[in-house]
Amino acid sequence: MKDGFIEFYDFGVMVVNGKRYTSDLIVFPETVLSGWWRRKGHEVCVEDLKEVFNKTPLPEVLVIGTGYSGLVKVLPEVEKALRERGVKLITQPTSEAYKIFNELLRDGKRVVGAFHLTC
Repeated sequence: MKDGFIEFYDFGVMVVNGKRYTSDLIVFPETVLSGWWRRKGHEVCVEDLKEVFNKTPLPEVLVIGTGYSGLVKVLPEVEKALRERGVKLITQPTSEAYKIFNELLRDGKRVVGAFHLTC
């Protein structure tokens, strides 16, 4: 499955399926939601992931890219909500997170990635 593979990432830029994105995004295997906005810029709360929580079926894994320098923090409420739904959470700086996302997708996992492209 080629769809959804992230081809490139560097500070402020991600290329998914040949399309260049310069704002934070959520990558589903079948689509990309550009302009991912968080209530507090460098914190991820449950509300910030409503598109992920509304996905049917839910992903097996959510990979969150915490930015170039890893400054984004995932609140404990997110970890709890995902755990209650049986979704594994992986958080890494975006330069590592996108590689993990690609690997999981290649392995046939239902994976979603939420990526902060700067900071």
